[in-house]
Amino acid sequence: MTVSKEISRLEHSAVKLTLTVAKDEVRSAYDKLVDKYAKSFQIPGFRKGKAPKNILERKLGDALKGEAIAFILEEATASIFESKDELPLDARPLPYSTPNIDNMPDLNLEADLVFTLTYDTMPAVQLGPWKGVEIEVPEVVIGGEDIQRELEIIRERNAVVQDRDDDALAAAGDVVTVNYAELTPEGAADPATERQDFVFTLGTGHNVFKFDDDVLGMKKGDSKDFEKSYPEDFPDSELAGKTKKLRVTLTALKEKKLSALDDDFAQDVDEKYKTLDDLKTSIRDRLSKDLEERLRAFKINKIMGKIMENTPVDLPESMIQFQLDRHWQNLAQRLNMTVDALKEATRDGQAPLSAMIATWRPETVKALHSGLILDAISKELNIEVSDEDIKVHIENLSQKSGMSLEDMQSYYQQGEARQYLEEEIKEERAYQQILEESVIKIGNTMNYREFAENNG
Repeated sequence: MTVSKEISRLEHSAVKLTLTVAKDEVRSAYDKLVDKYAKSFQIPGFRKGKAPKNILERKLGDALKGEAIAFILEEATASIFESKDELPLDARPLPYSTPNIDNMPDLNLEADLVFTLTYDTMPAVQLGPWKGVEIEVPEVVIGGEDIQRELEIIRERNAVVQDRDDDALAAAGDVVTVNYAELTPEGAADPATERQDFVFTLGTGHNVFKFDDDVLGMKKGDSKDFEKSYPEDFPDSELAGKTKKLRVTLTALKEKKLSALDDDFAQDVDEKYKTLDDLKTSIRDRLSKDLEERLRAFKINKIMGKIMENTPVDLPESMIQFQLDRHWQNLAQRLNMTVDALKEATRDGQAPLSAMIATWRPETVKALHSGLILDAISKELNIEVSDEDIKVHIENLSQKSGMSLEDMQSYYQQGEARQYLEEEIKEERAYQQILEESVIKIGNTMNYREFAENNG
């Protein structure tokens, strides 16, 4: 079918495609449909297939016209979308954007049939300046306090936990098991808020209601009712500015026995360490590698932020929504739940998880914007990936992951895995080129912990 077209660009990377089917083509398609029915349709008073066309048309009426319209629209759109040459790449619909007919046209056999489709397309990226971007990066130092902090974490992890005496009073650092609930105005426990066998370390604040101080001094088996008021700026919006009546029962009380930080401790952690200094050296090496990765990610994030300012991209809503849906699907799969069940679930008995979409959206938009720019830079640099590149990358992945080389190679020969690997290598090379083309100045000095906490 011969179809003429007119492409109009809309905001948010959408396209309005106007298609015109010549009246001769309309008449021809309609006549073919009538002929098909004429051969098979039975009308009283006529032999099968022998009824005059005008009688058949009167009999079928609007149903025939409706089917003719649907057939012509399907043929016209197929002739445009299925051809590689009819539409430029930047005017083709995204795989997840279904073209919509703006207004269903009427069938007029004496006139051209004109209709319009709207759909989202791949956003155009007009690269702004990306070479010579200037950023400031802090000078991060791994100090003795960072090593000591890591040692304390290892020490905590290897601590021996044992029951305290029945008459012992709960103290900071003890591991406590509690039952708790909010109280109704009548002083009864609200079943909807009850929590049994909740375990945490006293003094860490790792509980919703932050009742560490209220548990201090309790004995195993004690119950305690109390009120807690929360400031307006309390991080949990469900508690901010409110006063709650609570009941807490201490059901178990344990204490941690921490080992001395000496050579014996280092050997207990791993027999490869002969002395405490060996363990410290290992910690410093691990933090150095981690810091290197964090600093690289920090630089890339800062540089890409500036490039994004120079290169606005008009993202279509369908692209954003598609990525958000993938987040839901991935999370549901990890939790072995359906997406609908996941969205209805609540976190700590409070807001539904579906509320998380508001926090996901900004990062999703940023990731899409950055990814499109990176792809444009990769194309400008004409980055290509050879079979040898793939081979070396798979070998490196095998060494880092501990998976056998044969299993790793087998995995990346399946489905789209190889394509993802190629894209990963292209991205890595593009980022490296971006870093090399940027101007990086050293800023203020900070310790490893401060940098890590602010750039997780």
